[in-house]
Amino acid sequence: MSNKTIETHQDIADGLRHLAQQCATMAKIIDEIPDVPLRRQPPNFASLASIIISQQVSKQSAAAIYGRMEKIIYPLTPENYLAAGEPAWIEIGLSRPKQRTFWALCSAIAENRFSLQELADLSGSKAIASMTSIKGIGPWTAEVYLLFSIGHPDIFPAGDLALQIAAADAYGFDEKMSEKELRLLAESWAPWRGVAARVLWAYYAVQKNRSAIP
Repeated sequence: MSNKTIETHQDIADGLRHLAQQCATMAKIIDEIPDVPLRRQPPNFASLASIIISQQVSKQSAAAIYGRMEKIIYPLTPENYLAAGEPAWIEIGLSRPKQRTFWALCSAIAENRFSLQELADLSGSKAIASMTSIKGIGPWTAEVYLLFSIGHPDIFPAGDLALQIAAADAYGFDEKMSEKELRLLAESWAPWRGVAARVLWAYYAVQKNRSAIP
């Protein structure tokens, strides 16, 4: 992976400038949105845990579950998650599938079969492959973590529903774009697909009057 990562608002500005120059539709969207958030998070287990929890639940539910996890498993580490055991996982409110995902992830980290720290040194495709080798972690989770915790500039979570809807609205589709269609369109935004994703999340918030950024 390139040493260039998205770390500051200036990096976002650089990406916006590139996208506006390369794509008239992107330029129009950028003019219509008030702000493109940086939303960087620490590249650690706690950040990944919050993303896993947020899958397929409301923001309010995710915040409540994550709050209980931080309180019950303190400090929040893979080793402490494993040690807490099933009664704690149930008290936190984790579904059975998410309990299994956390168990697979924490076991891999504790046994040195997987390293979050090494992801920053990998290309986007290799980092996604490494993360999705953990049972229960899919492309969306991997891509969102790489975007917001690693700061990868050229990752695009094409499976995200809000991005599919926003892109369809912006580009004149009658219904939301499929993941395959959106991934193909996103190729034109390289090497700043990570900024393009932020643009479309911000556009979705303006169009629908509610945030959907992970």
